[in-house]
Amino acid sequence: MSIRVMLVDDQVLLRTGFRMVLQAQPDMEVVAEAGDGAEALETLRAADVDVVLMDVRMPRMDGVEATRRICAEEGAPRVLILTTFDLDEYAFSALKAGASGFMLKDVPPGELLAAIRAVHSGDAVVAPSTTRRLLDRFSPMLPSAGNEPAQAELKRLTEREREVLLLVAQGLSNGEIAAKLVLSEATVKTHVGRILTKLDLRDRVQAVVLAYETGLVRAGGAGTS
Repeated sequence: MSIRVMLVDDQVLLRTGFRMVLQAQPDMEVVAEAGDGAEALETLRAADVDVVLMDVRMPRMDGVEATRRICAEEGAPRVLILTTFDLDEYAFSALKAGASGFMLKDVPPGELLAAIRAVHSGDAVVAPSTTRRLLDRFSPMLPSAGNEPAQAELKRLTEREREVLLLVAQGLSNGEIAAKLVLSEATVKTHVGRILTKLDLRDRVQAVVLAYETGLVRAGGAGTS
């Protein structure tokens, strides 16, 4: 089955370019388009969408608010943010709102297509290290004393799972975590899956955000005891 994609951007030419790239793929189909967040929400009521490519800076309703509303719905499509500037504060806000990642608008077509496929499969497309740099920069916006409800949720994790979460938040890949903890990569993947399930998180990006919000990781990637 084709991956059903929705394009949300106030620039018609950009939507046209993305549509041409996506429609040329045998496993993708552009099923809807919108020029701003408000139109996107309205369109989604009648469209069956798997992945939303979402611009952030748009009139009426920006991509951050639209992402927040979309991700709050049960069975919502995955949202991939497209931004003009790396480490944009809008991208930071969108990740907190539930986006599965962000990419720059000038991303090579091959990388964009791979990102859409990854998001559709349930993965996050922002490299953990990139997410960490983003959060390092904007960590002053996070609660300084930690998020108490989320802190309580961390107690659901085993000691090993907490250790894995810390390394995920520090930007390590599954392979790097496996080498550091002397585990198989498959075992690390299992731990990550259990962490996401126990904490009710969509993907690794949200796991990194939570680690910062709870103070498990501080700016600069340092872990806390």
